Amino acid sequence: MKFGKIRWLALTALLLGGFAGTAWAQKKLVVYSANDSTLNDLVFAAFAKETGIQVEPVAAGSGVLVRRLQAEKQRPLGDIIWGVSRSLLHTNKSLFTPYVSKNRDATPADFRDPDNLWIGNNLHLLVILQNTKLVPADQGPKSWADLLDPKWKGKIAFTDPANSGSAYQTVTMLVDLWGGGEEGWKKVTALFKNMKVLNRSSLVFQGVGNGEYPLGISLEYAGPLWASGGAPVKVIYPTDGTSASMEGVAVVKDGPNTEQAKAFVDYINRKDVREMILKATFRRPTRSDVDLSNLPGGMPALSAVKIVKYDEDGWTDRRAKTLERIKDVLQDSR
Repeated sequence: MKFGKIRWLALTALLLGGFAGTAWAQKKLVVYSANDSTLNDLVFAAFAKETGIQVEPVAAGSGVLVRRLQAEKQRPLGDIIWGVSRSLLHTNKSLFTPYVSKNRDATPADFRDPDNLWIGNNLHLLVILQNTKLVPADQGPKSWADLLDPKWKGKIAFTDPANSGSAYQTVTMLVDLWGGGEEGWKKVTALFKNMKVLNRSSLVFQGVGNGEYPLGISLEYAGPLWASGGAPVKVIYPTDGTSASMEGVAVVKDGPNTEQAKAFVDYINRKDVREMILKATFRRPTRSDVDLSNLPGGMPALSAVKIVKYDEDGWTDRRAKTLERIKDVLQDSR
């Protein structure tokens, strides 16, 4: 009897351990994230605290993450991909599983997939940053066209489009905005002659914030982020229009933790979470019901900014050829 009881206790412990292991496994989530560590750390810690689901982040560039998902297609190791562009989400829809987020109706149709394979979270507007110590606040450019003025030669920081998706979008948006075809490229070439082209996006807003460059072409969030730290940085929303670049989230098809992945999609677009993210990192939300006037950063409502249509799919398809042309333009402008 004693031996039988010991065996029973051992079996019970084994079963309970197995159930506990299963429960633990269900509290895990693998997120492939193209966001920076500040945003990742903030969100993953808050999500784990609220839900008990521990996040295992895999952080890399969006292109690297998508290639990894493609390679793992037969046996996915990730559950979520987060912080990648509409173009990458759209062209890789076969890797995702549909999920109707609880926040779907608060997200405009322009920023979500019609088949619910992905949903947008962040919006990045292309803007001009101005150091108001070097250039008084009322004496900066008002439009993209103003940047063609010879007085700005060597005073505009920009990122090499070969290293930055937003820089590539800026150049191609301006080609279209300035007439398209050879007419557009002619003006873009003139703009490059006024710019200092840097290797990394961070060098642009750091350079403006630290006073190395009077102006920089960057993403919206960088302005209030540096201003909140005391830097004399102003954000200029060009009067001739700009484009909004969306980043979104998707549930990986056949991932190991699908239910936890759905919980993350609902969490990341929840109104209070979007407000938390904006307060900490100044990422503009895709949600239409967040009152920006009551939040830090002084960001205008999207309806107050002139947004031009951007042919994201077309310029993505022509990316390799376009980058070659940009490389030629860069060489000619030196």
